[in-house]
Amino acid sequence: MVIDHGPRDRRLVAITFDSNMTDSMLRRLDTGAVASYDDTAAVDELARLRVPATFFLAGKWVLRYPAQTRRLAGNPLFELASHSWSHDAFATPCYGLTPIPVAAMAADVRRSFAVLHHFTRHPTHYFRFPGGCYDTAALRAIAPTGVRVVQYDVASGDAFGTSVSAIVRHTLTAATAGSIIVMHITLANAPLTPRALPPIVAGLRARGFTLVKLSDLLAAGH
Repeated sequence: MVIDHGPRDRRLVAITFDSNMTDSMLRRLDTGAVASYDDTAAVDELARLRVPATFFLAGKWVLRYPAQTRRLAGNPLFELASHSWSHDAFATPCYGLTPIPVAAMAADVRRSFAVLHHFTRHPTHYFRFPGGCYDTAALRAIAPTGVRVVQYDVASGDAFGTSVSAIVRHTLTAATAGSIIVMHITLANAPLTPRALPPIVAGLRARGFTLVKLSDLLAAGH
């Protein structure tokens, strides 16, 4: 089963963050074409505003930014989940991502969790497909890993977004009870996230939503 929202009868919302890293992104970092894919300012805003959050981290991002990963793992407001190891496409087409063979999918997922275990004893068992792309074959392939696949029902639009007001307006309009919102902390690909977060958080709270970690949102449904 793929989860894309929590219980609709509770005024709870989970803001989640994806952090991807592909080999081509690593090359852009190494050549200086991109300064950083680590959005420290967004994490600062979450801490300042006391916003619980769940981070779906790609394994290659974790290894590139171990200090940030330790910071996320060490803050009780936050929890860590997997966004795969290599951020390859588990179904195509998928935003130009390199396809991963079906036979390699389970190993990719397991490797990502092995990396997370170096930073926290208790990563969640949640997994989000790169690019949100999956099909029946992908679900069948990763089933032996025992992960819970969590997608989202509100895409904030911060990835490659060009307008803070548009990101805020769309997110607040789309969010409803039980929503799982996806945002990003890959700085170069989502530079407006730190500026969009405060009005999004304020707007959600003004509408009577309580912001919770994903695990708390899903637990509320049981």
